[in-house]
Amino acid sequence: MNDHFTANRNLWNARTEHHVVSKFYDVEAFVKGGNSLNKIETDLLGDVAGKRILHLQCHFGQDTLSLARLGASVAGSDISETAIDEAKELTERCGLKADWVVGNVIDPVPALDGQFDIVFTSYGTIGWLPDLAPWAANIARYLKPGGRFVFAEFHPAVWMWDNEFTHLAYSYFNKQVIEETEEGTYADNQAAINLPSYSWNHSLGDVLSALINAGLRLEVFQEFDGSPYDCFSNTVKGPDGLFRIKGMEGKLPMVYALRAVKAG
Repeated sequence: MNDHFTANRNLWNARTEHHVVSKFYDVEAFVKGGNSLNKIETDLLGDVAGKRILHLQCHFGQDTLSLARLGASVAGSDISETAIDEAKELTERCGLKADWVVGNVIDPVPALDGQFDIVFTSYGTIGWLPDLAPWAANIARYLKPGGRFVFAEFHPAVWMWDNEFTHLAYSYFNKQVIEETEEGTYADNQAAINLPSYSWNHSLGDVLSALINAGLRLEVFQEFDGSPYDCFSNTVKGPDGLFRIKGMEGKLPMVYALRAVKAG
């Protein structure tokens, strides 16, 4: 299993080098004052001014720093050392404050226990985890009593398809590790990347059960038929700005989002 995480860390280190110079992330516009958060998550986050927020699997920190720009005190954590190094540089360029931690999201960090009003994570995160129980347990331990977890993620129905959305290729359920060779990246199809990746599908039942078993109470659960990101093949952009798979518009769930609260 450690070999899987090592391979995925290497992949994200390589991806980060291309992402920070990509049009997809548009770092220069962000430095000038941009906000990378979407309405899906900001509606669930609410007013974050004065809140202490931990952003798990933060990549190189744009969403984390967007929360800082909204008045939150933020910390970001990611498995990629390259991503965290870039996040530190981006923090300085933006003139903001943030704490950064390199680590695997399933490994507990006792120093973070009970420190946060909100734990946040979004889009393309849990598919890198074989088991959601330690993930959910860490979320619960990092939250203050009464703290909230806000989560937006691509819908598990999306991950059943092949990359071109021509046929169902994988089980909805987490039955096996999915081993692939990643060529390019969603932010730059031409990026010089050719590396193995290891991922796992998680049903909605897996996600909700893990959070409930960790002691969190579900407050809000939503599903959306479009993605705020154009990161899949064969997409069309709707009048609402969301991207859908051509020929499946309004039929395929693309994203879900939830908010859960820790007792106390």
